[in-house]
Amino acid sequence: MTTTYDPKNPRYLDEQDLRHELERVYDACHGCRLCFNLCPSFPTLFDLIDEHNGAVADLTTAEQDRVVEECYQCKMCFVKCPYVPPHEWNLDFPRLMMRAHAVKHEKPQSLVSQATDKFLGQTDLIGKLSTSASPVVNAITARTGSLARKVMQATVGIHADRLLPPYARVRFSTWFKRRTRNEIVSPVAKASIFPTCFVEYMEPQIGKDVVGVFEHNGIECSLPEGTKCCGAPWLHSGDIKHFGESARRNVAALVKEVQAGKDVIVAQPTCAYIIKKDYPIYAPGPDADLVAAHTFDAAEYLIEGHRSGARPLDLEFPGERVEKVAYHLACHLQAQNIGFKGRDLMALTGAAVTVIDRCSGIDGTWGYRTENYELARKVARPLVRAISGAEADVVCGDCHLANTAILQETGLKPENPLALVARAYGIARE
Repeated sequence: MTTTYDPKNPRYLDEQDLRHELERVYDACHGCRLCFNLCPSFPTLFDLIDEHNGAVADLTTAEQDRVVEECYQCKMCFVKCPYVPPHEWNLDFPRLMMRAHAVKHEKPQSLVSQATDKFLGQTDLIGKLSTSASPVVNAITARTGSLARKVMQATVGIHADRLLPPYARVRFSTWFKRRTRNEIVSPVAKASIFPTCFVEYMEPQIGKDVVGVFEHNGIECSLPEGTKCCGAPWLHSGDIKHFGESARRNVAALVKEVQAGKDVIVAQPTCAYIIKKDYPIYAPGPDADLVAAHTFDAAEYLIEGHRSGARPLDLEFPGERVEKVAYHLACHLQAQNIGFKGRDLMALTGAAVTVIDRCSGIDGTWGYRTENYELARKVARPLVRAISGAEADVVCGDCHLANTAILQETGLKPENPLALVARAYGIARE
């Protein structure tokens, strides 16, 4: 890690040092402009520089910060950038933006901004309370633009018109403990399913389908004990203290699973990215490295095992199959550099899969915030056009937040890829 991106370096929270680094990186980006069409940050940056006749040093602090605020951590610039480490320029734009948010977090913030950060960060607390009263909570939050949602916008900064995912009546971990076990005599592998907050509290069916498909193919499933939310909302808001606590707690729980011969399976792209890429940085050590090396996206694990011959998949699909699928490729899947494993998995069922490589504008919790709502919907417009042009029978996507944004923008409710595979196997939805 360089002094710029290492959160444990004493200069990490030094604002003057940060400003020099922002100028250096902005100047390099100005000379390249390869990322001009990736997210709002880059066109804004280039327009501001052009207004200063190319003088990057003349950007004001407010102008520098505008670029930071419009970055929603999709990571696509890192994937495309020709100057990332180990290049001598050592550019890592997403981590520089994270550093800028961390510096900002150390300053006094407005009460609404503080409330938004805390509300979005308390995913487990909010999830437990909301699932216990899900009919009431869902009735209130589902009515976009209502008085209750406007009060919510004013107090915790979540836009009143943003469609929110509903909470489940029964949590995924509760279902898992109560279910009738599918005893596997000679498992080909053992998987520890990390129940992200989306699966645990909002869409347990994703977890049920993961378990169903894995066990159908001889992979024994269990749940880790002691894990909580991956901590992404803390990290993206710049609260590296709380994120570090989340990372250390989860690493301590997950390393026990790996040491017991299990691989960690994560069915949400952002959470998988956090464990693989961020835990070794913010909670460094051999345990974090070991956990990262044994953490997989659900489709990644199935396809990799099938292609290597280590865990061959059943290719008989007697159930309900879909002919044409529009598959939204989540940004945080691309950022993991694992290929299009969700597409490849669905293709095994005989489906013709059209990949939609357009951002939903959500990216963690950025698109939830009131100040980003209109821009987020603008970002999602190419995605809407691509889905409409695909003329598919079903829309699919790995990211639950992105899927909710797709539902809001198109009226189409996406499925998780594992759901299509489960139905093709004849595994019924519960």
